[in-house]
Amino acid sequence: MNAHEYGRLSRRRLLQAASLGVLAGTRAAYAQEFPTRPVKLIVPQPPGGAADRLARIFAQALEARWKQSVVVENKPGGGVVIGTLATARAAPDGHTFALLGSSLSINAAQRKDLPYDTARDLGSIARIGYFTIVLVAPADFGANNVRELIAMAKKNPGALSFASNGIGTSAQLAGEMLNHMAGIQLQHVPYNGAAKMYTDMIGKQIPLGFSVASSAESFIRSGQLKVLGVTSKERSPLYPQWPAISETLPGFDAVNWAGFAAPAGVPRAVMARLADDILAVLATADVAKAMADMGIEVRPQGPDEFQAFIQSEMRRFSEITKPLNKPST
Repeated sequence: MNAHEYGRLSRRRLLQAASLGVLAGTRAAYAQEFPTRPVKLIVPQPPGGAADRLARIFAQALEARWKQSVVVENKPGGGVVIGTLATARAAPDGHTFALLGSSLSINAAQRKDLPYDTARDLGSIARIGYFTIVLVAPADFGANNVRELIAMAKKNPGALSFASNGIGTSAQLAGEMLNHMAGIQLQHVPYNGAAKMYTDMIGKQIPLGFSVASSAESFIRSGQLKVLGVTSKERSPLYPQWPAISETLPGFDAVNWAGFAAPAGVPRAVMARLADDILAVLATADVAKAMADMGIEVRPQGPDEFQAFIQSEMRRFSEITKPLNKPST
């Protein structure tokens, strides 16, 4: 390789690193300085759920890279507000960060009572991917796809309901987006977790539900539930057999993204180190397989791109949730 070719290659690699907010020169400056003590990874969800399992996968891999313990601390409650607030109030040194999801943007768009400012008080580290969300129904439900469901709902305005795993979740947003785009009136029924929701659906107490695919998969395989569609803008590469709702409603897109954030004010070099190491963990075969097994499609973004994505999601969700925020008359 001659000097000219080497120069072009170096520039290209530098631009690739910069796109993730990770410059090679920056690595050298802080590689030996962080972390200097045990790290806390906040999960604003209860133990045992998908977010908790995902956080522990990354905590274990980051411990191996950093030679420091990474302690997962579950802080559920308030529609993820409690854990998010704890993250925003933590010391901005990088030793506390959080695994967050779409509820961060949904809350910012829908709620006026948040005890933090999403844009001002949090710094984006890296997005890692999307949970595949499915619209499911009991096996003998009268509609077999979204088109038939819309026709049924229009014949019976307000008669059908959909379940989600809580207010302010991506599952609720998916249902509200379906109402918004299809011009129907499905009634939202929030549940505290998915287990009771599946029991009630199989028992014919509620006809529809939005859920993480990996959570519902055993009921789908057993024939107790059927899939009407997935909420991503295209068919999921993990479940290509299921149609996307967007095939009936072009532009439909309501995924549950997962990513890491820290308190605002963390030094840029430390944020870059966090992003660098998280994305390196994400690229390993073991972690990629574990995520696929959980129904998570890998879609990485570095700090700047992830921050712009969150802002765009907040704007988009504001339009969808406007009807929910109007005072009743």
